[in-house]
Amino acid sequence: MSLDTHVVVLAAGQGTRMKSIMPKVMHQLAGLPMVDHVLRAADALRPSTITVVVGHKAETIRAHLKGRQNVRTVVQEPQLGTAHALQQTEPVLAGLSGTLVLLSGDVPLLRASTLQRLAETHRRANAAATVATATVERPYGYGRVVRTGGRIVRIVEERDASPAERQIREINSGIYAFDLAPLFEALRGIASQNAQGEFYLTDLVGIYRRRKLPVETLPVTNADEIRGINSRTELAEVSRLVRQNKNEELMAAGVTLVDPATTYIDADVEVGPDTVIHPGVVLEGQTRIGPACEIQAHVRIVDSTLGSHVSVNSFCLIVGASVANGAAVGPFAHLRPESVVGEKAKVGNFVELKKTTLGAGSKANHLAYLGDADIGADVNIGAGTIICNYDGQTKHQTSIEEGAFIGSDTQLIAPVTIGRGAYVGTGTTVREDVPPGALAVSAGKQRNIEGWVARKRGTAAKS
Repeated sequence: MSLDTHVVVLAAGQGTRMKSIMPKVMHQLAGLPMVDHVLRAADALRPSTITVVVGHKAETIRAHLKGRQNVRTVVQEPQLGTAHALQQTEPVLAGLSGTLVLLSGDVPLLRASTLQRLAETHRRANAAATVATATVERPYGYGRVVRTGGRIVRIVEERDASPAERQIREINSGIYAFDLAPLFEALRGIASQNAQGEFYLTDLVGIYRRRKLPVETLPVTNADEIRGINSRTELAEVSRLVRQNKNEELMAAGVTLVDPATTYIDADVEVGPDTVIHPGVVLEGQTRIGPACEIQAHVRIVDSTLGSHVSVNSFCLIVGASVANGAAVGPFAHLRPESVVGEKAKVGNFVELKKTTLGAGSKANHLAYLGDADIGADVNIGAGTIICNYDGQTKHQTSIEEGAFIGSDTQLIAPVTIGRGAYVGTGTTVREDVPPGALAVSAGKQRNIEGWVARKRGTAAKS
């Protein structure tokens, strides 16, 4: 797209029907605030400038956009309608030429290809304005597109429409392309004589027609693309569409979703071919899953990386962790941030890793807590093992070297090192380093007291 393209995103509204203290455009949709979906679509135009109009909770939106170097913000205060919002961009856009593409921060399903068609249609027609429209079965709440002789002559808002106009099914999407040259002068000619007492951008169509300036339309075939979000119900409905699109994209790329309707996968998640994902799985954030994995039912994985041929059994939580090729996790395992499971390692049921590396071929099969530890290759961690990494003030590191064997019901009091090939006996409390190849035990010699049970029962009977 030409360098004379400029994008403006309207994101100043409070969204009162959301019943939220958070700005409407910051509500999450498939792992991203809805305004991010809009900005990503806009990126396809390769615009020379992007301006976001903020208002309600402006600082929240500004803080979120801080990482996008090509985005600037202007404030609309008070919020007096869409035309008033666009007017706030005049100080930063005045003197520029080319095409301005106007988007709404609460219309997140718009495809990049649709925006490209809008800009191309606008330029080919040499239009002053081009409006994206759609024909829907239930147009309630939308502005209606009024035509004469097939040409758009005006847009009338629902509140101001006559009964006959309310029967029109072609609606205004709120998505436009404008020629910058006449735009701001024309905006100043818009009045607020309507049911809302606001300055409607839709009035610009009538103004341009009266001035004999060409106005075009771009029909959008898939009306879902222009769906706005104004309530929690609409947010849920659009979220379902986003998830459905993501699931279809993955299945087309060779991923098996056993039940797509119960599989929740965020927009940025990547999954390799021949991976099988069972019902109730949630994949969030920047998660990357390699090929030929199997993710069993009711697993949640957030911002984590899994290699190839990884098996994750049911009811696991994996957050900010990395699992190497051929490893197995779960069921009921918890991998916390900065944990690393090595190649062909095994993390079994009710095992928790916190900031711990479990080396290649090592296994912790049952009921263990491993925190702040560096565990080498081919180590066995027995059931009931606990690394006591916190002394009440500071977290301490534990090192278990290659080939060590940690018996069941062991406590490792950090900081401590278990040497290469060492053996820690069952029920041992380890307070000091164990040399390589050594056996560590802490319990005394077993003592059997003959007849104790009978005497105990006799005492209980007499009482």
